[in-house]
Amino acid sequence: MATAPRVRFAPSPTGYLHIGGARTALFNWLHARRQGGTFVLRIEDTDQKRSTLASEQAILDALKWLGVDWDEGPGVGGPYPPYFQMQRLDTYKAWSDWLIEHGHAYRCYCTPAELDARRKVAESEKRTYRYEGTCRERTDSPDLPSVVRFKTPHTEGGVSFEDQVLGKISKEYSDFDDFVLLRGDGIPLYNFGCVVDDHLMAIGLVGRGQEHVNSTFLQLMIYDAIGWEKPLFAHFPLILGPDREKLSKRLHPEADVMEHRRNGILPEALLNFIVRLGWSHGDDEVISREQMIQWFGFDHVGSTSGVWNPEKLLWVNAQWLKSLPAEDIAARWVPFLEEAGFQAKDDPRLPAIVTVLRERNQTLVGMAQMARYFFSEGVTLDEKAAAKHLNADGLKLLGIVREKLAAMEPFSTPAIEALVKEVSEQAGVGMGKVAQPMRVAVTGGTASPGIGETLSLVGKPEVLRRLDAALKRSAA
Repeated sequence: MATAPRVRFAPSPTGYLHIGGARTALFNWLHARRQGGTFVLRIEDTDQKRSTLASEQAILDALKWLGVDWDEGPGVGGPYPPYFQMQRLDTYKAWSDWLIEHGHAYRCYCTPAELDARRKVAESEKRTYRYEGTCRERTDSPDLPSVVRFKTPHTEGGVSFEDQVLGKISKEYSDFDDFVLLRGDGIPLYNFGCVVDDHLMAIGLVGRGQEHVNSTFLQLMIYDAIGWEKPLFAHFPLILGPDREKLSKRLHPEADVMEHRRNGILPEALLNFIVRLGWSHGDDEVISREQMIQWFGFDHVGSTSGVWNPEKLLWVNAQWLKSLPAEDIAARWVPFLEEAGFQAKDDPRLPAIVTVLRERNQTLVGMAQMARYFFSEGVTLDEKAAAKHLNADGLKLLGIVREKLAAMEPFSTPAIEALVKEVSEQAGVGMGKVAQPMRVAVTGGTASPGIGETLSLVGKPEVLRRLDAALKRSAA
């Protein structure tokens, strides 16, 4: 019987959660959930100049918002603590010492200034600089600052692995120099720290972006040197921005997961959208979390880059806005209404307002902007709409409607719609000639849900106040 997989997501807390990182987390999470495995969250906080607690919290908050929960890691614990690399420095030192003792690594005393001078020479000669192995065979141990370098084999042959997405990939040993494992301050470089942690945390599959393929060869050499069993690897395609450049924090605001939350995108929609940036299940476009878990597999992860399509994201979000329960959407909508200046938290009308507005909107922000006339006291009339519909004829019809609405009980959608039909028939005009002056007077403009739904949700007292305000306008 196959062992349940252990996978991990290991972000660096140097900023917000990038969309590419979110998709990496999602693919690993889906693999673990489908196979009954374990999803581990590890914080690789070794970049001390850029790592911050605020960034760490931002990443945790974004994952929680997306619903990508972890079985081991910060706030959860687990059998292989700690889950922060800066709390594991003694472990990295112990294994770097082991590699030195067994002839697979050595201390390098070349100073940064010396290395920089050599790089400049290489640049002047238009060649790529590789460390020459200056300290590789040194037998002395001077009391000088040093780093620990890996002894890349000086033999024929190379490193290869069968990627779960890309197939077999190989490189020759001669393509690599003696790379640094541990800095002088005891902080591991990426390729060393993640190998030690992945092994000691029993990670059986490493899923990450294609930009890490070259790092995988270095890591495999470390596994071989120590004699550890190697995990499987799956490298996911890049995500490109709408401009076909790699999606980056510098160029693309959409790279920030939480920017989409601020823009009124639902987490279900964002997950749905990003899972399709590199993975597919036939022609299915709207995919639930449960379906993702049921269907996901690395065999359907592509090798070509996915391109960000903002229109498609809005379309997917609109589908989720329409399909989720109105009560659910209403609860999530409240912060957007409050940001727009409306105190709507305990308003019993919210689910009904959601029902009438979501058919016409693609985001929670758009819904909040359109909802203004449901929550404000009075409205500001669009002058162009008022000039067209609140003319002499329109105001005359509006006066008739106002008196009938004042006497209406109950004040309901069917009764209001029947009233519009009745007045239009009596006046010998189309229903729009009656409904549009009502709509402009009550909402301020010419676009809204059905007139009956709109007025019944605004409520009788407020409708009458707005009609009275409109009727005071000069017919001229």
